[in-house]
Amino acid sequence: MMSDRILREDAGGLCTLTLNRPDKLNALDTEAFEALDAHLAALEGEGDRIGCVVLRGAGRGFCAGADLNALGKVKIDPRFKPGVIERLQGLPQPVIAAVHGVCLTGGLEMALAADFIVADGTARFADTHGKWGLIGAWGMMQRLPRRVGVGPAKRMMMTARQVGAEEALALGLVDMLAPAGELDGLVAGLAADILANSWHTNFAVKRMLRETDGMSLADALVHERDHYPGNAPDHQDRIARFSTPR
Repeated sequence: MMSDRILREDAGGLCTLTLNRPDKLNALDTEAFEALDAHLAALEGEGDRIGCVVLRGAGRGFCAGADLNALGKVKIDPRFKPGVIERLQGLPQPVIAAVHGVCLTGGLEMALAADFIVADGTARFADTHGKWGLIGAWGMMQRLPRRVGVGPAKRMMMTARQVGAEEALALGLVDMLAPAGELDGLVAGLAADILANSWHTNFAVKRMLRETDGMSLADALVHERDHYPGNAPDHQDRIARFSTPR
């Protein structure tokens, strides 16, 4: 039986995964990672019916990070949790992290694995590993500087200070920002635009960007040419609809 740590809801090609531990600000324990891993494993094979994934948090915030009270209590392979984050990043579908309230440390590492971080005015971001004498192991030191630049990433990682929604938007940490309480509409609009586009194209764009990350331009162009996926099966119908007078 699937754990209720992560809830899944599908509608019209959109899958919404909700971190569901609101009494703990959705703090992440091993059970949450196991549940998320199971959902991601299923989504990897559902590209024919799921074209976009939204990850969000129940209650007052997105995620407060790792459950500090649970650290070390369950012995697991140390590669498991970072592997789940990598699995999230590697989904064929575009992934939107919908952030309200706190998005701290492990929660930020999870959000950074999404293709888009969308937030409302209540969002607050921080890396508090240093506050507790911990070292990030779920990708913070690699993904955060690639997202916001080395300088801002150092400030976040070496001070543990919180970054508000407006500053996060200015840094490029957040892609789109809604007023407080209007996150659902912003996320719905972005997801609708993604789903209306060719899923074949979206999946190919995401895969190609991932495969050529870090390559020189010359090497990336060769890779793109050699792994060109071809047009979508319905591309002629799409062009015909565009060309037909209304």
